[in-house]
Amino acid sequence: MSSSDKAMPPSQVETRSVDWVPHGERFGNSRDLVNVWFVGNVNLTAMATGVVALSLGANLIWTIIAVVLGSLFGTFFMAFHSAQGPQLGLPQLVQSRAQFGYIGAALTVWIFALANYIAYNTSDAILSGAAMHAVFKIPAEAGFFIAAAIATVIAIYGYSQIHFVNKLLFWPSVVALGAMTIGVFVRGSFPAGAFDITDFKLAPTMTAFVIIAGFQLGWAPYVSDYSRYLPANEGVRSTFMSTYFASALSGVWVFGLGALASGPDGKLTPVEAFKSVGDSIFPGFGTILLIVLLAGLLTVMAINAYGGSLTLISMMDSFKTVNPTKKIRLISLLVMGISVWGIAQFVGEARFNSFYGNALVFLAYLFTPWTAVNLVDYFFVRKGVYVIGEIFKKDGIYGRWGWRGNAAYIIGFVVMIPFFVTTPYVGPIAKSLGSVDYSLFVGLPVSAIAYLILAKGIDLKAEAALAMEEGNLTK
Repeated sequence: MSSSDKAMPPSQVETRSVDWVPHGERFGNSRDLVNVWFVGNVNLTAMATGVVALSLGANLIWTIIAVVLGSLFGTFFMAFHSAQGPQLGLPQLVQSRAQFGYIGAALTVWIFALANYIAYNTSDAILSGAAMHAVFKIPAEAGFFIAAAIATVIAIYGYSQIHFVNKLLFWPSVVALGAMTIGVFVRGSFPAGAFDITDFKLAPTMTAFVIIAGFQLGWAPYVSDYSRYLPANEGVRSTFMSTYFASALSGVWVFGLGALASGPDGKLTPVEAFKSVGDSIFPGFGTILLIVLLAGLLTVMAINAYGGSLTLISMMDSFKTVNPTKKIRLISLLVMGISVWGIAQFVGEARFNSFYGNALVFLAYLFTPWTAVNLVDYFFVRKGVYVIGEIFKKDGIYGRWGWRGNAAYIIGFVVMIPFFVTTPYVGPIAKSLGSVDYSLFVGLPVSAIAYLILAKGIDLKAEAALAMEEGNLTK
């Protein structure tokens, strides 16, 4: 039977949740990831990230430069997380138990991950409500609920349905981006100095870089959730390349278009800006464009809801053994949907830019040390060799508290604090450097080096022997 013959039909509800995917249930190939990670950025919220980046104070050309560099930088780390999926057959955060411990991961990484899902889906729900109001003239508050409901239904069907929907949206997304690219230049009306390369302001340019890199890094806690069903013979290189180029390209394109769309005065809301760009091509095209971007947004909300549900189940399982059934995944998805709807009602469209901008920055800070620890452990310490069964044991070889991973995380996060640049707080070193945010460039290497040093005490030979024995049993 070929790998494609094993694929779950999109109409079939996925039965697995946080458990390991046996080799006999694997299907597809790394090219399938192109659809997911290209379309994953083609939506209202991703495009609004470019709007927020431009609002920080750099001119248009330097914002676009920050967009390009930030997307290439953040996606680099995210794509290496994606490459773990076929090799381990696990959701991304479950694998974090090997570094942070059975309970330690639940009390550190997974809480941050849950905040990540909720923050993104709240932002998604707000913009989807605004888009539904603009397109269908329904109240934005009702739009929040409809968006959360549709995303929850897609997420209930799970992995195959999400891959299927993104495959359907790939070419419409390419066409929409191409049309919008024409539209922003047909409309023109860029302010004086928008493309003045000599008008360089380091602080807002670096903050824009952090926001964009943080957006792409925000995929990291669940990126391998969408590669874990791939056959184990899908190599690290092919999985990395399919994820990296798809997400980086669409990221640069979408974030850049967001900045260009709001370029004339920066005062339009994201939905108003994108509609005006579409209408500049021909009247009514703005509505069509919003529908395509809204479809992409509902899909990415489903991705966030799916990942959030797996995180909720994993957190519960860390304290009391949970049978990873279809029912428990449905319950967790409903909890996610209701939570997002409630927060979206509270924040509202008027406060979107402030809420979303702060969420992107703080999430980038939270996940920078984690990504360093996780990737260093996988590629340099254990080199992809894990005892899968032990990851699901509270008192297994990885322990309840992975003190090495938690210590490296804390060290990396603490040294970042003086470099923070946020609305409520600017670190002392950042102030002395003109409020320029260098935190990512500090947190990544410090966490990585700290973990490499602390990991020297791990008995890798004994662990490799257990992994080999387990591999012989599970082939």
